[in-house]
Amino acid sequence: MLSVPALALARAWPAAAVLLVGERFGRGVRKPSVSAMLAHAGSQIGHGWVFGFHEAMDQVGATLGPLLVAAVIAFQGGFAGAFGVLAVPGVLALVALTFARAQYPSPRDLEPHPAPRIERFGRAYWIYVGAAACTAAGFADFALVSFHLSKAHVVANHVIPILYAAAMLVGAIGAPFFGRLYDRFALATVLGSFALAAFFAPLCFLGNEPMAIAGVILWGLGMAAQETLLPSIVSGLIPAAQRATALGSFDGFYGIAWFAGSATMGALYDRSLFAVVIFSLVLQFASLPLFIVAARARGEVRT
Repeated sequence: MLSVPALALARAWPAAAVLLVGERFGRGVRKPSVSAMLAHAGSQIGHGWVFGFHEAMDQVGATLGPLLVAAVIAFQGGFAGAFGVLAVPGVLALVALTFARAQYPSPRDLEPHPAPRIERFGRAYWIYVGAAACTAAGFADFALVSFHLSKAHVVANHVIPILYAAAMLVGAIGAPFFGRLYDRFALATVLGSFALAAFFAPLCFLGNEPMAIAGVILWGLGMAAQETLLPSIVSGLIPAAQRATALGSFDGFYGIAWFAGSATMGALYDRSLFAVVIFSLVLQFASLPLFIVAARARGEVRT
């Protein structure tokens, strides 16, 4: 939480690089633990709703943070002050975490019934990993989207950060909605939301300005759907005692697939925009039958 604000003190790129790597490493360690704790609470009030609400709060922060930085830069004209201001929400987050730990020192106690450990993750888990990997590999990072919007002059450069903030805001609104739907309809919600979000690629990379804006909105909804539904699925598959391990492994495979897919799309971009779109669509739609197969195999793992 303090690595990014500390960038205000960095005076050379090696120090900045260490802080950026530290922030990413911290997030990698933190995320499975957070997801496991949320899953404990979700056992009582619904995994979809819990992860949806968490994703909404995360997206609100992702919307306000860049706007705050932009405002500080506009008034002060420097990045040091902008990064330094981020220490305030960072410290507030640590205070909130300390308060939560005092109120609920053992989140596992929120589970209504303790579940036994299992020797290995079942077939359904690994099929879900494959499905999520396809989704991640076909989902372009916003860096590539924004590069195209700028390079092709689809929108003005100053509009791109606003579009990103809009995508985060749409995700914040959509995440609880996806969560509620998942708690009621499960597989249908996964298939419908991922199929809809897949069309961001042709809209962003082949469309004009209005189509690109619609594509960025779908991209934001797709991010919200993935961050809400995927951990909800895993939380319903794995006993409480091993959820952190399962979620951490899941995130690891997901991250590798996203990196590989984004790198491939970056290479394809230099050759053909159509190739980028086809690659994205094929992989994302390839995940849908895998989700169906995994849903049918879920009986192999009992929570």
